[in-house]
Amino acid sequence: MSDSTITLPWLVIREDDSGNRYRVGRYATRAEAQKIADSLDGRGHKQLYWVERLVQNGQGGAHD
Repeated sequence: MSDSTITLPWLVIREDDSGNRYRVGRYATRAEAQKIADSLDGRGHKQLYWVERLVQNGQGGAHD
């Protein structure tokens, strides 16, 4: 696991209306990630944004 994974474990994920998912960014805290997700979601586009925490093996965790 890299240092950036440890220090930036929170992801903002975007899913477009075709079901494609993209990582928007990585953040140190859940609150910071949620603030970004909320601001993007508030723009009125059809994309869905959510926050996930990386788990030990580097894979995305459950939606938070």
